[in-house]
Amino acid sequence: MTHYMELLMANQPWNLILFMAIPVILAETLAITEFFILLKKSTSGGLRTANRIAGSIAGPYFLVVFIYLFITVVIPLTSGGEWRGIIDVVAVGFYLAGVIPYVAITLIELHVIGRNLTAERTMRLHAIFISIFLIVAHIAMIFGMLDPSLIGAGVDGASGAPMTHM
Repeated sequence: MTHYMELLMANQPWNLILFMAIPVILAETLAITEFFILLKKSTSGGLRTANRIAGSIAGPYFLVVFIYLFITVVIPLTSGGEWRGIIDVVAVGFYLAGVIPYVAITLIELHVIGRNLTAERTMRLHAIFISIFLIVAHIAMIFGMLDPSLIGAGVDGASGAPMTHM
């Protein structure tokens, strides 16, 4: 199993909630409200408020997740040579890459980026970043569910010994 899936399965239900449910709920809230906002061409109202709140929370929340997992998972796995092959690296790497679009969405909400754009262009930029997040998150989920041994992982290439778990 990949480290991604192992992380989600460990410490039930907390890891699943913290590392999957909250980021996905924020992404779905952003995506759904974004569709209606763009269709209605509205710049205010309840949907826009929900969109702003989710967008303002997503970046800081996922930045904390990124830092925590980078320090407690990525660095130890890399320094210990414990990755379970390319499938494992892709799963974890794409999951962590979600920090980029999520932080960008928050920066849009804080008017750090896109402040000189029209409201419509800002929402389009917002939609592009949520789309990027959904793409990288789904790639992470797909690779995270794969068996790393499909591409020869499972033993340490240097010693031939079975690779250890988290």
